[in-house]
Amino acid sequence: MRMRIALSLALLIFASIGSGAPLIAAERIRLAIQKTGTVAWEMAVIKAKGLDKKAGLDLDIVQLASTDAGKIAIAGGAADIIVSDWLWVARERSLGSKLTLRPYSTAVGAVMVAKDSPIQKTADLAGKKIGVAGGPLDKSWLLLQAQALREGVNLKKLAQPVFGAPPLIAEKLAQGELDAALEFWNFCAALEGRGMRRAIEVRDIQRQLGAAGAPVVTGYVFDQDWGAKNVPLLRSFFAMTDEAKQLIATSDDAWEIVAPMTGAKEPAALAIYRQRYSQGIPASSPAEHEANARILFKVLSTTGGEQLVGPAKELPPGVFWAPAS
Repeated sequence: MRMRIALSLALLIFASIGSGAPLIAAERIRLAIQKTGTVAWEMAVIKAKGLDKKAGLDLDIVQLASTDAGKIAIAGGAADIIVSDWLWVARERSLGSKLTLRPYSTAVGAVMVAKDSPIQKTADLAGKKIGVAGGPLDKSWLLLQAQALREGVNLKKLAQPVFGAPPLIAEKLAQGELDAALEFWNFCAALEGRGMRRAIEVRDIQRQLGAAGAPVVTGYVFDQDWGAKNVPLLRSFFAMTDEAKQLIATSDDAWEIVAPMTGAKEPAALAIYRQRYSQGIPASSPAEHEANARILFKVLSTTGGEQLVGPAKELPPGVFWAPAS
């Protein structure tokens, strides 16, 4: 009788393995992501390559129209993880939230100009009409102002900023209605593909203001209490997404999945998208990421004030996820 039960169990296990059916139920993670963002690229590669199944994860993905919708989802408990910027997490923590993040991307934009524009440096923006993707509290705009002030140029008084949605700003620059445009990295890539050039790098501005290497811009955001209960789950998730990033950067097969999602059609434009995306894969240590954020937080709190950073005067502790080993 015992031999018959053991044989039946062995056959059941063999059948499960042979059919590809998991012996243990996959662990579920609810993701709220922007449908036009690079997270969607990575999820497409993850699904196509079966990386989620390999990691034993069940990804419940909700695609949203904006980053603000993601913030609402995580605040309301409708998502376990979103992707957002570290400064927002810092502000939320200063107001009592327990959100934390793991670095997602260091990709930043630039001041874009026409190829034949005389603009080469920050001082050249005086007297010029500058399109700014986002509003007056856009981080890159505030950093640009801070560096300009160090060089003796008050862009608030000497330039003509025009604020708007990234696609609108990009189009106005392409049509010659703006002298320059401070754009997000992916719109910079699209403009480069249309013959525009990068005049002033936000990365250079960050370094001039004291940051080192490539500071984090965005991260995977989640509640720290949820994270503390799900450390192995999160490690599996991050290992999976890191693999997807490397595939997009190095595998032409993976890039073929992503390329149609960029909206670009010309090979040169697609190459720029891939290059800029790959450059944004975080490489620094957690300590370096936090040190850079502390430096930039002080600059942003001075230029943007409490409306931007909340009541904190320094980077609140816990912004960057530090799981117990």
